[in-house]
Formats: sequence, C-alpha cells, structure tokens
Amino acid sequence: MPAITLKSLPASLHRSLKSRAARHKRSLNQEVIAVLEEAVAPSRRVDVEAMIERTRRLRESIKLQLTPEQIDAFKREGRE
Repeated sequence: MPAITLKSLPASLHRSLKSRAARHKRSLNQEVIAVLEEAVAPSRRVDVEAMIERTRRLRESIKLQLTPEQIDAFKREGRE
C-alpha cells in the first residue's frame, strides 16, 4: 500500500489532528486518511437548479393554492 510522509507539519495542525482522532476514536493515521478521503470525495453539493425544478413540479402538482397571507395566518395559528 502506498505511503505518504509529511514534512514540516505545523505543531498546531498536529495537535488538531490528534484531538480530532481522539474524538473519533481513531489512530492519528486513520484520522488523516479519513480527512483526506473526505477532502477528495465527490462533491455532495446540492444541484440548486435541479432542486428548484423539483420544487416547482411539486408545487404545480399540489392543487391547493395559498396566498402569502393565508400561509402567515396558518403559521400564527400553529404557534398559538
């Protein structure tokens, strides 16, 4: 298995990694691997345009049309 050697690692970064490893109950090496995997993993970003389109289709499929005033009234009733 390939290996990487890090040189000139700042002490503060080393402490942070050790602390993070302890919180996750991992060795320092396991934690560094987890951090690297997270950093290079495919993006989990939301496709905003796709979400807007899904929301638009959902809203169109709902036959009940409410005005902003009605929505505000329902919110107030729910809080009482």
